Amino acid sequence: MSAQHHEHPPELIPRPEKTFPALRTALARVAPSRLAEFQADRDLAFTSATRHNSFRPIHLFQVKWATEIEIERLPHLAARYRTALDAANTLDRDDPKWREAMDDCLAVREEARAAVADG
Repeated sequence: MSAQHHEHPPELIPRPEKTFPALRTALARVAPSRLAEFQADRDLAFTSATRHNSFRPIHLFQVKWATEIEIERLPHLAARYRTALDAANTLDRDDPKWREAMDDCLAVREEARAAVADG
């Protein structure tokens, strides 16, 4: 029997739509400890949208949380991000590995954001 090859790594959950209920439900499944942060960000987005008469703060909120969920729903991406973040938080800034860790954190976030952007 041959080993099965997966083109796409396993997902914990499918990618949610960028609606508040779908994002909240997805976050509750992959990172429930962040629900209060999600709600606080949502409140700020609505306040800012109202204050500036613009949907942009709501759009930015949706992209931010879709990105966060994208990282968490893909175990390989979440592990890569946590490893890089731990290194960035523990290494001295003069250590070249600190820059590598920061670059990897940014690369993970950019990869996740690209996957959810306007999709």
